[in-house]
Amino acid sequence: QVPLVESGGGLVQAGGSLRLSCAASGRTFNSYSMAWFRQAPGKDHEFVAAIDWSGSNTNYADFLKGRFTISRDSAKNTLYLQMNSLKPEDTAVYYCGARLQFGSGRWYDYTYRGQGIQVTVSS
Repeated sequence: QVPLVESGGGLVQAGGSLRLSCAASGRTFNSYSMAWFRQAPGKDHEFVAAIDWSGSNTNYADFLKGRFTISRDSAKNTLYLQMNSLKPEDTAVYYCGARLQFGSGRWYDYTYRGQGIQVTVSS
């Protein structure tokens, strides 16, 4: 059973917005830091954003320049990524991950990893 399931992806025009969700099942992730990554065709997983267990600390990839916001709802055991001002280069499969320690920007450091959701931004 996959404990993390992403949703909310799809096709959007450039300049539009999407909100991704990552629902945890089977266990609580309230004591875990969580993160979003993305993978474009032919490329490695790229760090997008991370949030610590409390939601008080966040970290973002430099290229985002304030367009995305990571958040979490512990009561719902769910992680979110609000994506605004989307660009065609944001097109990728987006993944969520969870690990106990906060701060890693490497995908394979995450103990639990979702299956990914496609986001396509048209020009």
